[in-house]
Amino acid sequence: MMMNEQYIQKDIMFIVKSEIRLKILTELNDKPQTIKEIVNKTKMAYSSVSNNLNKLEYKKHVIKKNRIYTMTPMTKLYFNQLMDFKKSIEVIKNFNSFWYKHDIKNINNELIENITQLYESKLIETNPIDIYKTHDNIKNQLKTSKNVRGILPYIHPDYPSLIENILKNNGKIELIMEKNIFHGLLSQIDKDLKNKSVKNGSLKIHIYNGNLDIYLLICDDSMNLGLFKNDGSYDQNRILNSTTEDSLNWANNLFENIKQRVI
Repeated sequence: MMMNEQYIQKDIMFIVKSEIRLKILTELNDKPQTIKEIVNKTKMAYSSVSNNLNKLEYKKHVIKKNRIYTMTPMTKLYFNQLMDFKKSIEVIKNFNSFWYKHDIKNINNELIENITQLYESKLIETNPIDIYKTHDNIKNQLKTSKNVRGILPYIHPDYPSLIENILKNNGKIELIMEKNIFHGLLSQIDKDLKNKSVKNGSLKIHIYNGNLDIYLLICDDSMNLGLFKNDGSYDQNRILNSTTEDSLNWANNLFENIKQRVI
């Protein structure tokens, strides 16, 4: 068993210690190709590609048939695991100011393991010139969305009117919030509209019994994640935003996970 683990480690190290081999395998992970096709796509020297393909073939990472190279199933497994790990590291590194000194206890282990789904996100941060940048981005998304899900640890003064507009336009809203936030929101929404929306199911609100130390807003084609600092205060200066299908799936899984804790 130990020898097998050592062999796997050496096998993986052989792949990762060469940028050329990683680029070649990236191409072959997409589809089987000839040397010429790989050279044309990567712009690497023919001799470098040929030399490293020979090494990969010798190590049984690729097979050659009729001048076409194909990645072996086991190497494909290694490679995709490596790329997932690389993406996870980049999500943490690229958004260091977002994760560092922030509370992530409401993000369960499964979601943390799938953090690569946030790979193509962007960090929106306020600055001295635009101190409302994060809120304005969210406000613009709410203005154009028909379906909204959210975990709201606070209510911005603009939210009640934005929610009313969505409901008036036959949109659907599902929210998770603490009891005091819930009462604060409903008191600012037109009573007849609220009653009608609750009755027809277009407005659903789940009361969370505890502290909601996380912010999440899922609109038609975007998600926004906000975190609390370790001192317990909400960080209004930065949100993680994404429009990819993977990120929306990740956000909806987070929403469902926290909804299951509602009493």
